[in-house]
Amino acid sequence: MHSHLSFENPPALPHEVVVETLERALHDHSAQGEAAEVLVGTALNDDDAEFVEHWCVQVGRRAVSGSPLLGLAGLCLGHTARRFGRLSDEALALARSLAARAEAEPTDVDGRALDGYDDVRSFLHLW
Repeated sequence: MHSHLSFENPPALPHEVVVETLERALHDHSAQGEAAEVLVGTALNDDDAEFVEHWCVQVGRRAVSGSPLLGLAGLCLGHTARRFGRLSDEALALARSLAARAEAEPTDVDGRALDGYDDVRSFLHLW
């Protein structure tokens, strides 16, 4: 008998659930796992570009050094650039900053921020 591991992207959730979950995780580190799933689901599946970008930026600005949410916020900014073809100047600067922090000190921001910034540059043609 073979078991197959499957991965499903998390769904987009109602905005009030996203806000509540992410705000909780920014104050309570034990909620970061749930918040990670919510942020990814939002970045991949929510059709409100402004809402998606806003919460990627909020998490990327407010999560503490060393939080896995920092690298994930950078990665999700890459998803946002891919899906919507644009980022605000603030989001672009944050994606760049998170990638630079990841390169300089991986214990501060994990390498997913580098992948996200690669996506931002690729999909927004910033090479």
